[in-house]
Amino acid sequence: MPGNNKTFVSLEAIGSKIKVGKDTQDRSTKSKQTQKKPERDFKATRSRPKYQNQRNIRSKQSSFLSVVIPLYNEEESLPELSLHLQEELEKLVNKNYEVIFVDDGSTDRSFLVIKEINKRNSKFKAIRFRRNHGKSAALAVGFKQAKGNIVITMDADLQDDPSEIKNLIMKIRAGNDLVTGWKKKRKDPISKTLPSKFFNFVTSIVSGVKLHDFNCGLKAYRKEVVDSLQVYGEMHRYLPALAHLDGFKVAETPVVHHARLYGKSKFGASRFIKGFLDLLTVMFITRFMKRPSHFFGGLGSLFAITGLIIDSVLSIQWAMGLTSLSNRPLALFGIALIIVGVQLISMGLIGELIIKNNFHNVQYSIKERL
Repeated sequence: MPGNNKTFVSLEAIGSKIKVGKDTQDRSTKSKQTQKKPERDFKATRSRPKYQNQRNIRSKQSSFLSVVIPLYNEEESLPELSLHLQEELEKLVNKNYEVIFVDDGSTDRSFLVIKEINKRNSKFKAIRFRRNHGKSAALAVGFKQAKGNIVITMDADLQDDPSEIKNLIMKIRAGNDLVTGWKKKRKDPISKTLPSKFFNFVTSIVSGVKLHDFNCGLKAYRKEVVDSLQVYGEMHRYLPALAHLDGFKVAETPVVHHARLYGKSKFGASRFIKGFLDLLTVMFITRFMKRPSHFFGGLGSLFAITGLIIDSVLSIQWAMGLTSLSNRPLALFGIALIIVGVQLISMGLIGELIIKNNFHNVQYSIKERL
């Protein structure tokens, strides 16, 4: 019996030790869990508001709208335009908008009228040029100033209807990058409509984007489009073509067009010559900007080969005694073609050297990053 008691005591002691060890282990694991839990909770409480704030910022940015309006001597149209714009924009995006007037060196009271509009509504802002620089310059400065993720452009002469802005935005949200208006029923004299149809036809063929109205003032852009476009000279006519050639998705939608109520058009007959020259510029800078030797070298090779063929045939005829080269102007024309061809090929090679030395400044249109 004593032996059994000792055995019982020793087993009981061992059991108590195991129980004590298990209790201490459980307490230690509980203490570790209680130490880790606040850290997890703290991280969760920190990350959740941050995510919500980012989502709120994105939602605010997605609804913010910028309207850029270039103008020149439009003092009579501005009060009515601003009231109509304010009404439409507040229905669309409440207070999340800005209107940027770009006064292209007006000589009337246009800027004074804009000041009065700004006093009534501070969301109407203005930039004033010291002198007239043209519509492209006004748009370039307005694009740089715009903060909205969608940028609307329109003319200040009341021919573009602000109520059409909602249709442009719907087309943008449908997946397009640039949406241009189509003045299907245009309220302009035939002196403007007929040349415009010819211009749009030629531009569609050359650029490859099928639009009815490239030069409509009423357009909508995603912010990345206006950030990538380089607008200068008279390039405002070709912004849809430039965007298309840069890889952006371009579309159009019919818009209401009103007859001019005040003033007169600021564009004369010289716009046709300038437009043609700018179309050539657009084609060159979009297709051959990064490979000038393909353009100059192609023309130069054509000229040089033609000249060589002409002079080779004449030389064979001279060697056979069939003709004399002294009274053949065609021989001089062939030599001239060879000289011009060599010069053009040289220009292409020089252009390639310039591109190579400045390759770090070359920019490419990137759609997205991961």
